Amino acid sequence: MKIEGRTFVISGGASGLGRACVEDICRHGGSAAILDMNEEQGAALAKDLGPAARFWACDVSDTESIAAAVKGVAEWATATGKPLGGVISAAGVGNPNLMLDKRGNPLPLESLDFVLGINLRGTVDLVRQVLPHLSAAPPMGPDGERGVVVMVSSAAAFDGQMGQVAYAASKGAVAAMTLPMARDLSRVGVRVVTVAPSIFETGMSAMLSDKVRRGLEKAMEFPARAGRPDEFASLARHAIENSMLNGVVIRLDGATRMPSRL
Repeated sequence: MKIEGRTFVISGGASGLGRACVEDICRHGGSAAILDMNEEQGAALAKDLGPAARFWACDVSDTESIAAAVKGVAEWATATGKPLGGVISAAGVGNPNLMLDKRGNPLPLESLDFVLGINLRGTVDLVRQVLPHLSAAPPMGPDGERGVVVMVSSAAAFDGQMGQVAYAASKGAVAAMTLPMARDLSRVGVRVVTVAPSIFETGMSAMLSDKVRRGLEKAMEFPARAGRPDEFASLARHAIENSMLNGVVIRLDGATRMPSRL
């Protein structure tokens, strides 16, 4: 599928992995709809990128907020003559908590609900609200492809660490729903690809202490460093462009396998 001449919706698009995808899509002739809660960063990024990008304030844990943003994006795509081509669900949170802390307190349900609400429910809600517009886009190429859903899982879905029960559950669910979602959408010519990154240089990883960072580096094979957002964006672009990628979860981790603890 070609990026040029199409509009892509990116949640969490004002920073980190989402921002890298926004910038990459604009560089390759596409239009990027930036969805994010950070209005200052989102508006500034859209201004820097010019007419190829627009920002919508959006909280993916709020279905009405998503609906308003998607409606605006659909109207923008119609006005520019660049129909929707895909959605990248890059909004996510960590919020680690042990199942039982040192004081004997169990995992707070509000913490579990918060992580699942953004990482899992927010992903599904965004994708499902974009799909009616995506499935109505004009088909492209000999396969009649209409669009691509790119979801973000995590290496924690496969080897989550202590304190990552909620996070691993949310990202594991995203990985698990990739194939059934691809099967659901095959009849309308929409593919589904999930990327599962390990540690990347984002705002979330920037909060790690030097001790934790050194521990993580010991678990890395090659390259022995955190990934760069542009490396994630490059794979997301390949997922968009390569029509044979469908119903698959791709680890992007430099052969890193996380230990149980650092």
